[in-house]
Parts: sequence; C-alpha cells; structure tokens
Amino acid sequence: MKRMTIVLISGMTALAFSGTAASRPGFIEQARVIEAQPVYETVEVSYPVTECRMERVTRNERGHGGYVAPIAGGIIGGVLGHELGRKKRGETALTVAGTLLGASLGHEYQRSHARYRPAVEHVRRCESVDRVEEQQQLTGYRVKYRYDGRLFDTFTTEHPGRHIPVRVRISPAKTF
Repeated sequence: MKRMTIVLISGMTALAFSGTAASRPGFIEQARVIEAQPVYETVEVSYPVTECRMERVTRNERGHGGYVAPIAGGIIGGVLGHELGRKKRGETALTVAGTLLGASLGHEYQRSHARYRPAVEHVRRCESVDRVEEQQQLTGYRVKYRYDGRLFDTFTTEHPGRHIPVRVRISPAKTF
C-alpha cells in the first residue's frame, strides 16, 4: 500500500508540473524582421454609375395647314349669306351667319384632310447601372524573422516594422 501511494503521488506531481508548464504563457521577446512582403488579393468592387445617351424619337404630328381653309370657307359662306339675305331682306344677319358657318366648315375640312408628318426630336435618357472593377487590396504581410539564430515566418495584417514580438515558452524536454 505504501508503494502504491508513492507511485500515485509521483504521478500526480508530474501531472501537476507538466500542466503548469503548459499553461504558463511564457514571455515576450523581440525578434529581428528580415523581410516583410505585402500580400495582395484581387477583389471585385461594384459601384453605381449614371449612363446617359441621346435617342432619336419620331412622333407623328398632324399638320396644321394654316388658315387657308377657314378663311376661304368664311368668304364663300359670307358671299352666299349676303346673296340670300338680299333676296329676303336679312342681308346683314345672313351674311354674318354664312361667314361663321363657312369658316367652321373650312376648319373641319382642314382637320379631316390634314396629313400626318413625322416630328423628330432628340431625347436624353439616363439610367443607373452597376459597374464592376477588379482591384488589388492589401490583405497583410508575409514576414520572415530571426530569433535565437533560427529563421521563422508568419503572416501579419499590419507591417511589423524592424522587430516583431514573439512569445517564448520554455518547458522541460523530458518529463521524469
């Protein structure tokens, strides 16, 4: 029983010491930076752009034709009204009525016989589109450093400068 207790205590002591050594954070030293190479990554960047262009637009417009038909209709209606009024003694009233009726008929004739003609105009049209470009973005640095006569490498997100901090942990090479 005595022997078993000694073995058990020795095992627990070794376990305690090895656990303590592994959980110790160590200490910080400065290592000399030999080289710090930037590392870039190609990324796609999207941003909105307004693109505008001129478009030719054709519309059919009805031609106005001027005032020839209404004026001619008014003159003809006025002459006919005057002639009718002379025979029936209402010369002025029928002349005015004939003029108005003739002008109205001339206007309607012009509207019904007006031709469509194309009207061309240039219209500016704009739209927002996404433009995508590839860019190189710095993601970090591949760092080579020397500590205690040996070379090491690591990756850092920022340039380390002339020295880089390293954590040194010391533990026994062989447990007893």
